[in-house]
Amino acid sequence: MKKIQQGFTLIELMIVIAIIGILAAIALPAYQDYIIRTQAGEGMSLASGLKIQVADVFADTGALAGIASGGDGIPAANTVTGKYVTGVAVADGVITVTYGGDANANLVGDNLVLTPTDNGGSLSWVCSSALADKYVPAACR
Repeated sequence: MKKIQQGFTLIELMIVIAIIGILAAIALPAYQDYIIRTQAGEGMSLASGLKIQVADVFADTGALAGIASGGDGIPAANTVTGKYVTGVAVADGVITVTYGGDANANLVGDNLVLTPTDNGGSLSWVCSSALADKYVPAACR
C-alpha cells in the first residue's frame, strides 16, 4: 500500500508567506492613506454647514468683510469641532479648518482654507491647503 502525502512542503509554505508579505506591503500604505483622507474629510463636512451660514449672511449684507465666528449666527470657532478637527473658524467669510485631536500625525496642525469669491451676488468657494495632495479631500482637488 502507498502512503498518502499529508501536509505542505516547506517551499509551498514559503511561497504563501512571500505572497502575503507582498500584499501586506502594498495594502498597508494604501489603507493608511485612505484613513488620513477620511480624517481630512471630516473638516470639509464641518465647514459645509458654515459655508451655508456665510452665504446667508452675505445675502443679507452684500459684503464678506465682517463675517466672522461668534457673530451673525455663526458659531464661535471653538464650538465647531470633531474627532479630528480642533476648530473651524470664520474671518471675513474665509473658513479655516484646523486639524488636531485624534488626527493622524500627517494632519495635526495643518489647515484647510475655504475662500469665498463674490460672483455678482452668488458665492463660489476656492479650497487651499498645506496638506499633501494625496490627503486633500476630493471636494478640494
